[in-house]
Amino acid sequence: MTTLPPLTHPPAVRRPRIEDYALIGDMQTAALVCRDGSVDWLCLSRFDSAAVFAGLLGTDEHGSWRIAPTVAAGVPAPYADRRRYVGDSLIVESEWDTKTGTVRVLDFMPPRDGHGPQLIRIVEGVTGTVEMTSTLAPRFGYGRLVPWIYDKDGRTAAVSGPDALWLDTSVPGEEKDGAVHHCFTITAGTWVAFTMGWQPSHAPAPEVPDAEAALKETAAFWETWAGHLVYDGPYRDPVVRSLITLKALTHAPTGGIVAAPTTSLPEDLGGVRNFDYRYVWLRDTAVTLSALLRTGCRDEAVAWRHWLLRTIGGDPENLQIMYRLDGRREMPERELNWLPGYENSSPVRIGNNAVDQLQLDVPGEVIETLALAHELGVARCENTEKLIMKLIDYVRRHWHEPDDSIWEVRGGRRHFTHSKIMCWVAVDRAVRLIEQGVLAADLEALVALRSEIHAKVCARAYDEKRNTFTQSYGSKKLDASLLLLPQTGFLPANDPRVIGTVDAVRRELASDGVLVHRYRTDGRQVGMDGFSGDEGAFLLCSFWLVDALALTGRLEEAEDLFEQLLTLRSDLGLLAEEYDPAAQRQLGNFPQAYSMLGLANSAVLLQEVRQKAATPVIAA
Repeated sequence: MTTLPPLTHPPAVRRPRIEDYALIGDMQTAALVCRDGSVDWLCLSRFDSAAVFAGLLGTDEHGSWRIAPTVAAGVPAPYADRRRYVGDSLIVESEWDTKTGTVRVLDFMPPRDGHGPQLIRIVEGVTGTVEMTSTLAPRFGYGRLVPWIYDKDGRTAAVSGPDALWLDTSVPGEEKDGAVHHCFTITAGTWVAFTMGWQPSHAPAPEVPDAEAALKETAAFWETWAGHLVYDGPYRDPVVRSLITLKALTHAPTGGIVAAPTTSLPEDLGGVRNFDYRYVWLRDTAVTLSALLRTGCRDEAVAWRHWLLRTIGGDPENLQIMYRLDGRREMPERELNWLPGYENSSPVRIGNNAVDQLQLDVPGEVIETLALAHELGVARCENTEKLIMKLIDYVRRHWHEPDDSIWEVRGGRRHFTHSKIMCWVAVDRAVRLIEQGVLAADLEALVALRSEIHAKVCARAYDEKRNTFTQSYGSKKLDASLLLLPQTGFLPANDPRVIGTVDAVRRELASDGVLVHRYRTDGRQVGMDGFSGDEGAFLLCSFWLVDALALTGRLEEAEDLFEQLLTLRSDLGLLAEEYDPAAQRQLGNFPQAYSMLGLANSAVLLQEVRQKAATPVIAA
C-alpha cells in the first residue's frame, strides 16, 4: 500500500460539469456516475466515510471506476449518447452508439438487506458488437492510499488498512499500476455484470451478489416507495424525481438526512467556498421532512423524530446546528492538501467548523416540522412534546442574542432578521399547539413572548423609507431569507411590508428577476460572510421567490418562474446547490437536498394556491 504525496502546486484540472453526474445510492451512501461511464465519487461504508473514489475532486488517479466503449490510449472516454433513470427508480441507464453497435450500462446500488454496500454495473449489448473497457482504480483515504490488489479464488480483492473491496465478474482481467483492467466484447443480446462490494478487511469475503436478482429487487423497492407518494399535480415527474433524491439522501438505519452526498464542490469555481455537506443539519432535515410529509411520507417523519429525540432530546441547551449520521457531535474541519479540488477549487475540506455556530432559526424550523407532522396525522409523542417545550425555553433565553444566521457566515455575529423571525415562528407554533390541546404550557407567557419578538423585529429590522425588511438590525443590505416572510405568518402575505420586501429582494438580489443570490458578496474583498470571492445564485432562494410570488397574489408570475427554474435541472432532473447564470452551469455540492426540496415544495404550493383560487367563495 502506497501513499500519494501532497500537491504543492496543483495543476489546473478540468472535470466534467457537475450536472454531468448521476446519483445512485442505497440510503446509506451514494455514488456519482459521470456521462463518460466513470464513477468518480463514492464514500464507504456510509455518506460521511472516507471516499474510495475521489476523482471528482482531483483526477482519475485519485480513485475512479470507468466502464465505457474502448478508445485509443490517451483519448478521453466518450460521453453516453443517452441516459435516464429507469422509471421511478435510482437505477441509471446509459447508452453509447458506436461505429460497430450500441451498448447499454445499468448502474445501481441495491438497498442493503443483510449485506454490505454494493455497486453493481451491468453491461448489455443492444445492437452489433462493441469493444468495452473497465478500469477500476480504488484509492482509499480520499484518493491518497493505493490498495494491495490480489486474486483470491477467482475474485479480485483490493485492501487498504481496515477496508476491503471485492470485485466479481465473468470476464478475465489483470492488475496493473494499482488498477484492475478488463477488456471484453459485448454483442447484441448478451450481458456482463460487474459487482463490487465493501467489507471490513478483517472479515471474511462477502458473498458474490446475484446481479440480475439485485436489479429486479432494486427496481421493485423504488417503484413501490414512489407508488406511495400522493402528489398528483402537473409537475409529477420533476416532483417525484426530487422526492426520490431526498429519500436517497436519507440514512436508513438512523433516519438522519444529509444535506448532500459530497464535499467541497465549489460555490465559486477556483475559489475557496468549498464545504463538506455530508452531515445532518437540523434545519435542512426539518425542511426536507416538510416536503416528504406533504407528499405522503410519514415513515420518514417518524424515523427522523426518533433521530431527533436520541440526538438532542436530553440536552437542547447544547444544541448544535448539525450532527453526524448517528447523532455524534464531532466533525473537526481539516484540509486534504493532496487533492487539487474540482476544477482547481481548493482547499478540499472534510468536517465542518460551522458545527459550533449559533443559529437561532433552527428551533423554529424543527418545531414547525414537528407541528406539521402532528397536523398531517403522525401520532402524538409525549417525548416530542417535552422536546418542543425545551426548545421554546432555549428560544426564550437566547432569541435576543446576535447569531451566525441561516447562511453560516464566518464574519461575525449580527442580529439577523430571519433568525429573529424564526424565533417568532417557534413560539407561534407552540402557541398553536397549546390552543389545540397538544401541549400543556403557560399560554399567556408565550403569547407575550411572541408579541415581544414581533415588536422588536418590526422596530429594528424594517426600513420604512425603502418599504422592506433588511438583512439585520440597522442594516441597509438585503437577504434572500426574507422571501420566507409570506410563509411564516409573521405578517399577512398581503401586508404592504411583505410585498415591498419581496419586490426589493427580487430587484436587488435576483439576476434578471429569476436567479436569486443569498446576499451580495464583495468579490476580492472579504465580505460579511467572512470569505472573499463571489458565488452562484442559490437555487433554493429562487424557489422561495416562486412561493413568495404565489402567496402575495401573483400566481401566474410564480408559475412562469417555476417553469424557468425547471429548465436548470440536469437531464436526469437533478440540482446542485447553486447556479452560475453567466457560465450557465450548476455549482456547489450535488445533488443538494435544499434545491430538490425547494422544487417539490414549490410545486405543491402552486397546486394548493391554484386550487384555492379556483374554489368559489360561498357568501355567509
